[in-house]
Amino acid sequence: MMYQDGLPPLREVLNHYDLQAKKTLGQNFLTDLNLTGKIARSAGDLKNSIVYEVGPGPGALTRGLLMNGANRVVAVEMDHRCIEALGDVSNAYDGRLVVHEGDALKVDEMTLIGDTEGKDIHIVANLPYNVGTALLVKWMTAENWKPWFKSLTLMFQKEVGERIIAKPRTKAYGRLSVLCQYRASASLLFDIPRQAFIPPPKVTSCIVQIVPQDEKPDAPKQKILEKLVSAAFNQRRKMLRASLKTMGVDPLPKLAAAGIEQTARAEELSVDDFCRLAKEYE
Repeated sequence: MMYQDGLPPLREVLNHYDLQAKKTLGQNFLTDLNLTGKIARSAGDLKNSIVYEVGPGPGALTRGLLMNGANRVVAVEMDHRCIEALGDVSNAYDGRLVVHEGDALKVDEMTLIGDTEGKDIHIVANLPYNVGTALLVKWMTAENWKPWFKSLTLMFQKEVGERIIAKPRTKAYGRLSVLCQYRASASLLFDIPRQAFIPPPKVTSCIVQIVPQDEKPDAPKQKILEKLVSAAFNQRRKMLRASLKTMGVDPLPKLAAAGIEQTARAEELSVDDFCRLAKEYE
């Protein structure tokens, strides 16, 4: 049996190449091409775009992206066992898929992607669970903004997705919320059930979309904001007058200048509050 793109169903691909998901690589393989098509469509019109994908595995989301018109997909895969299966996908799509074997945390994405003239870049990925948050922080803490990508459409464990979009005074609100929301708009699009994967993970997943915004003229330096947010949330139960002592200067004058109560806790501050306070530290 062949699918509409001339390739076999994903379960057959897994069996043919004897691909068993590895816990050490955070792998859970999607097998439903209708679902990967939905994810691809949620990323928007990709017909004149380059898609950067991390951890394609045997190529389920990759095929969804290509079937839904992505001009070119550049993928980074760490698991050598998947490279041959991805080669089949590249052949079926006349080379519109380019695969690099390597660690996505260490690569320079623009070097891999190459010529982008006249094309937007979108990151669309079912991120491996064990590196998903680290990759997101890497992309969202770039010094120069706006970044090289136009949007992020990413799969995370639902708990992580909820942290990304969380608002102040909620349990999920934390470092990841601030680092994403001060530079971008973030929304949770839909859930992915456990049963969509082989093997099924222990948790529900979700698709999160993040769209970078223009940096405000008075935006704080990213490094300072990141250090401040980390200090505040590393001891989130403490009042800011105590948790911010790790910044190396007396926090009381900084808090007063930013109009923030010294008895406040990190989860009570809005993204704008953190930005205003970071400017005082700057």
